[in-house]
Amino acid sequence: MPAPAIVWFRRDLRLTDLPTLLAARDRSTHALAVFVLDDALLRPSGTPRTGFLAGCLRALDADLDGRLLLVRGDPVEAIPRLARAIGADSVHVSADFGPYGRQRDEVVETEMAASGIPLVRTGSPYAVTPGRISTKAGTPYKVFTSYRRAWLEHGWRSPAATTVDTLAWLDPAELPPLAGSLRCSAPGALPDVGNKRDDPALPPPGEAAALRRWRTFRDERFSGYDVHRDRPDRDATTRLSPYLKFGCIHPRTVLHDLRDSAGPAASVLRSELAWRDFYADVLFHRPDTARRNYNARFDAMRYDAGPDAEAAFDAWRAGRTGYPIVDAGMRQLLGEGWMHNRVRMITASFLTKDLHLPWWRGARHFMKHLVDGDLASNQHGWQWTAGCGTDAAPYFRVFNPVTQGERFDPDGDYVRRWVPELRHVGGKAVHRPWARGAAAPLFAVNGPVSADGPVSTGATGYADTSVYPPPIVDHAEERVVALARFGELG
Repeated sequence: MPAPAIVWFRRDLRLTDLPTLLAARDRSTHALAVFVLDDALLRPSGTPRTGFLAGCLRALDADLDGRLLLVRGDPVEAIPRLARAIGADSVHVSADFGPYGRQRDEVVETEMAASGIPLVRTGSPYAVTPGRISTKAGTPYKVFTSYRRAWLEHGWRSPAATTVDTLAWLDPAELPPLAGSLRCSAPGALPDVGNKRDDPALPPPGEAAALRRWRTFRDERFSGYDVHRDRPDRDATTRLSPYLKFGCIHPRTVLHDLRDSAGPAASVLRSELAWRDFYADVLFHRPDTARRNYNARFDAMRYDAGPDAEAAFDAWRAGRTGYPIVDAGMRQLLGEGWMHNRVRMITASFLTKDLHLPWWRGARHFMKHLVDGDLASNQHGWQWTAGCGTDAAPYFRVFNPVTQGERFDPDGDYVRRWVPELRHVGGKAVHRPWARGAAAPLFAVNGPVSADGPVSTGATGYADTSVYPPPIVDHAEERVVALARFGELG
């Protein structure tokens, strides 16, 4: 048998439309499927994302008939050692364009080069690879609308024709004992998530679930997507973001299905996928923006600090701000590991422009709890709302949490689902509960609240809390403060 290849899975946990498999087949008929449990990535991930990842790995292993090898450790050490141990002639990956992933892959490539084993990068998690398109001057795009035009003109490849049978997969159980410090196991050894009271309700994991979700949306909910996608009270979005995060489905697959669709729903969905590629491109060119302001002028922004600011941050994390749409969103995050995109903008605006706290504190909280937590999209989505990101206009846009709630949750159903203290308030009046008399308790139920997650779950997936609080700040006053501080930047 010729020397085998290694297919190193990362953010591409699928077997269809995976060009990596074609590249591996060009060099060998046999391959070992490997996933490295890397503590550098697992450590900052919260329960939702690690739990969903575990489920996706089990699903991939099942699709491979139990032939996925899990290795725990540093990939810089594990992959070269494994390649040498099995006599691999090549290691195949989908290219990683994140700051950590690029550095890791460069070191792995160097380590294996001494043994004559190439690291072959084929494809990426994006429709258009970061760095692929640029302005006429050869510079990166800084504004989304210009990027989107170039993105649409550039286009993308058709889906790769791959299946589980594209390669003959080696059975890890039949390999000779692997030397060194490699710690290997089977996906079945991964811990279950979702069996404790405070675990979030996760979407079904894996490639089959991703394709099922997309096809159901495409066939049953796609019409009107452009009109209803901003409504958090409806199941009107694709909910594909967790699957795109781990590559259970590729955006190219979605775009291919939209190739003959010219209506507004298709146009808006293409734009949403373009936003994902745009933020990946921004992070590729500016890896420092994972932690720092894209617009350095905002480095001088004044933020609140001290005990009152910390108490406000805790109230925001726990969904106890007294603004129903904000609290509903923060509780959805804790209850599902997900939040509707419109509400992500509302809650982010509230933290940065009503509470005057830095965007990176909110971004870190989101990354801890989001099942779809993606560094590029999360960090730059936060910066867009905070005003320090790629598009300058939002710096003066301060979302009014009351009118946003009335506009996008007009019947109040979203708030009543996630804020049980307000279920007795009908219609859109739920967005102004203080109008009913803020001095008296609105509704009393039992149970503690936690900023780190729900303490117990009910029909909502979130703990019932005590008395719903009055607003912790006056939005009209804080809007003036926010605009004044923006004005100080010059």
